[in-house]
Amino acid sequence: MTVLLFILGLVLLLIGADVLVRGASRIATAAGISPLVIGLTVVAIGTSSPELAVSIKSAMTGQAGIALGNIIGSNIFNVLFILGLSALIVPLSVSRQLIRLDVPLMIGISFVVLLFSLDHTINRMDGIILVLGLVVYLSFLLYQSRKNSDEQYKTEVKTIRNGKIKSHWVNNTILIISGLALLVAGSRWLVESSVTFAKYLGVDELVIGLTIISAGTSLPEVVTSAVAAFRGERDIAVGNVVGSNILNMMAVLGFTSIVAPSGITVSDAVIRFDIPLMIVVAVACLPIFFTGCKISRWEGALLIGYYIAYTLYLYLASSKHAALTTFSTVMLYFVIPLTAVTIIIIAVQEWKQKSPSA
Repeated sequence: MTVLLFILGLVLLLIGADVLVRGASRIATAAGISPLVIGLTVVAIGTSSPELAVSIKSAMTGQAGIALGNIIGSNIFNVLFILGLSALIVPLSVSRQLIRLDVPLMIGISFVVLLFSLDHTINRMDGIILVLGLVVYLSFLLYQSRKNSDEQYKTEVKTIRNGKIKSHWVNNTILIISGLALLVAGSRWLVESSVTFAKYLGVDELVIGLTIISAGTSLPEVVTSAVAAFRGERDIAVGNVVGSNILNMMAVLGFTSIVAPSGITVSDAVIRFDIPLMIVVAVACLPIFFTGCKISRWEGALLIGYYIAYTLYLYLASSKHAALTTFSTVMLYFVIPLTAVTIIIIAVQEWKQKSPSA
């Protein structure tokens, strides 16, 4: 039964993602809203709903490790695995709005989460601040998009005859709602089956949240971004990931800490390692995005490689494996510095090519 639920969940995710991307991209055109903003808002909210449901349920049942691990793990998974996979499918163009506004915002909120966690509790007031910030952010996005919408979208809207506009909106709204429903149902079955496997193997609660559940609840983002990349909706593919990370911290963490009876308890291990790693991953987006305003296939492979290394580290740490020290040393003093130097060199080359003297 567990294997059957896993397969059925995956099928629902595939169908739901295709329907969601189709409806969202059409409504973006009809409303004069850019696909990037649709990815940052409608699609990101929908694909983040599994994280919200799982985190709230976990917090209210006293499983704070799962709730917080799910949020942090999802953000790490979104950048390293989903962006990496999408870039391997097709090199992704990166909007300048992401570089100037959304990625810096994602980095800033990550630091805010660390600040809120220093007293070992993310309480109700912290949650209210995060949710209010979310309202301001979404309102600003929609206002800017309608104000600066491309003439192409406005022209296409005018070409739709008045008698068809209503049915156009209704049909695509139904597509979006249907896609979200399939994504939520599919991710729920996948998470339930994955947790069953994890508990059978005796994996720690926090590790379950950081890996199995975060990957399971992020599967809507995986499939949605992959399908969007296949369909040529690259703004939706990238915007979905960045938007989901922002929503995970502001909406999921915010609402979860509000409804949790005693807030969300944060352990020393999370403050020392997991949240800082989430910040590092967010910061790493800037130099990668700056290299030609795109995410190339080699950069996608690099991101996936780091996610594999992160997962391996969690396994070695949870099992207290003898190879943990060697693995950590190699990553800290060789792999990470080499990657940083490579990205800096490429970024400098890109800057020189675009300079007037080039």
